[in-house]
Amino acid sequence: MGKKLNELPLRNGVGIVVLNNDNKVFVAKRIDNPKNFWQMPQGGVDEDEDFLKAAYRELEEETSIKNVELIKELDGMTTYELPNRLLGIIWKGKYRGQKQKWFLMKFIGKDEEINIKTENPEFLDWKWIELDQITEVVVDFKLHVYKELKAKIKKIIN
Repeated sequence: MGKKLNELPLRNGVGIVVLNNDNKVFVAKRIDNPKNFWQMPQGGVDEDEDFLKAAYRELEEETSIKNVELIKELDGMTTYELPNRLLGIIWKGKYRGQKQKWFLMKFIGKDEEINIKTENPEFLDWKWIELDQITEVVVDFKLHVYKELKAKIKKIIN
């Protein structure tokens, strides 16, 4: 047997808060968890890849979005741990959670450019929601992350 699950490392990741012109937030529904949970684009950082490059790459890979302007790199890192039911399953069982650097970006394209039917699709559906709603639609183990993000973003856009 390998490492104990609670001793697994955290995966380095990035997350992207994409705002449209009405300051609504882009969220999408995962294919592997089609219940009514929505999340913002996020993903892993490749070795020797900087966080911002990873954020642009993941955003395009997951949503086809290219037309964004960086508003701000959010301070600090956020961390979440997987619930026991997912430990050893997600990310080929290599990690116990994620340590993420988040970026706030403005979408400057048209909604027609957004395409989640990508080469390796991760999402079933997407929509724009009010910032306050992000904590109502997120899966339980990421709730604290989204609460923190909501507070940070409000300070920037208000």
